[in-house]
Amino acid sequence: QFFVFCHGLLQLSQLLVSGYLKSSISTIEKRYGLSSQTSGLLASFNEVGNTLLIVFISYFGSRVHRPRFIGCGAILVSVAGFLMSLPHFITGPYEYDKSVASVFSNTTDLCQPGASGSPGNLSDAGCTPHAARENHEVLLVMFIAQALLGIGGVPIQPFGISYIDDFASERNSPLYLGILFSVTVIGPGVAFMLGSAMLRFYVDIDKVTGDEVQLTNKDPRWVGAWWLGFLVAASLVALSAVPYFFFPREMPKEFLLFLSDFPLVLLRNLRHPVYLLVVLAQVNLSAMVAGLATFMGKFLERQFSLTASLANMIIGAVNIPGAMVGIVVGGAILKRFQMSLRQCSAMCILGMFLCLLVAFPLLFLGCPTQKVAGVTYSESSEFGHHALECNLQCNCPEKAYNPICGSNAIEYISPCSAGCRAVNIDADNSVLNYANCSCISENGLAGFAKPGTCGTGCSHLFLPFVVLSCLAGILASTSHTPSFMLILRSIQPEDKSFAVGIQFMLLRVLAWMPGPVLYGSAIDTTCILWEKKCDRKAACRYYDNTLFRQR
Repeated sequence: QFFVFCHGLLQLSQLLVSGYLKSSISTIEKRYGLSSQTSGLLASFNEVGNTLLIVFISYFGSRVHRPRFIGCGAILVSVAGFLMSLPHFITGPYEYDKSVASVFSNTTDLCQPGASGSPGNLSDAGCTPHAARENHEVLLVMFIAQALLGIGGVPIQPFGISYIDDFASERNSPLYLGILFSVTVIGPGVAFMLGSAMLRFYVDIDKVTGDEVQLTNKDPRWVGAWWLGFLVAASLVALSAVPYFFFPREMPKEFLLFLSDFPLVLLRNLRHPVYLLVVLAQVNLSAMVAGLATFMGKFLERQFSLTASLANMIIGAVNIPGAMVGIVVGGAILKRFQMSLRQCSAMCILGMFLCLLVAFPLLFLGCPTQKVAGVTYSESSEFGHHALECNLQCNCPEKAYNPICGSNAIEYISPCSAGCRAVNIDADNSVLNYANCSCISENGLAGFAKPGTCGTGCSHLFLPFVVLSCLAGILASTSHTPSFMLILRSIQPEDKSFAVGIQFMLLRVLAWMPGPVLYGSAIDTTCILWEKKCDRKAACRYYDNTLFRQR
């Protein structure tokens, strides 16, 4: 029982490390200028190390000291977690464009006529060879950490489960495995909640004092303390690893499978039509889940103008528990009605069909991108060509990004691009508003603007979206248990563990690995304005919200 407790704790904290990355992905993109394709590859890269080793490890499981192996794997996972947070400590503080001369810089992004290219304006200072090299180092460290995370996670689940199954009594074994299974489902939910808590802190909380931070967490330039969660999760893993070095080895039952039978069994299973079809169905569903888990938070942030913290809170507190409810309900229906294989497959189809019906309206629940001058919206059509020249004499830096919302409800990329010449500052050094803006004309007078984005005006659709997506998730996950039953009952009993191994490997290779990359690439195609870093595309500033939602 102590082993089951330890193993539950270890699985939870291992899932915290891998799940936490998904909750902070939009923040890491912003901080290090990554496209969604790159961040999608990063998020699924832990599966690479995992897949390469999982088959061998499941094979030689009978010939090693399993608890000690689990302990070593856990230590690798913990090292990977600490490595994930390392980029924060090897790079300088986060820099963003600001209008108020601060402790860091005397540059400003206000409109300054006649100051053509003067040092007062933002320049491409961030483009030294050092900065470019720093960015490569960050990516390298994170990819290595993800690979280690995958490798360290390999022995944890198979060895733990076989160890428990070998030494628990026949009566208790299903209960123990059930406990572990529920932990693996809860894990990601806890990870998103951790993300929600950590991203409320400013990223450089350890490098700058509170009163020097001029951003609120609603600001589009805000970057939360993404690295903090990795430290928490990695420490938890390290703690849970300790007891494993003290469990006895005890002789496990002899394994019957040897390498010579490998191709035979593989072919026998892959030729089985039911097995193959169910696994392919699961692959399609899992690829969708993998993509959604990685980018759902980002989607909510962009469609409904939420903070990263709130988006994670919704996913961790609503969507993931919804999926758990679906899995439990599916299992309960199976048990209650003692279903045949044909009824199992009918139940899977019904669940999926209802899920499609409920999810279909989600295509339309959202608003178009807010009007952004010069990006999604051009005034020239309304005011003649005068409007475009309103900021010509300002000498605006091209890459400035400090969104403001004009009193005419149009968003501008920076105070300079709106032609604002004055800024009013609050007592605590935060911006109240920008005044005297030549591009924002109201009744012939120069208008003013508030800091921050205008938002998509979609808040009224947020609740229906959450309710429907949660319902769709519940319905889809009712088919989880019956689809497993279809596999377990349709193949020869002696192939069972092997068939499940092959199934997970196919899911990894065909779903969990490519899923986030495909989703990230699809999201990248909907970008309207890319941030430029050293003449290369970095993170996306604005998406075409309608395309983003549909694709």
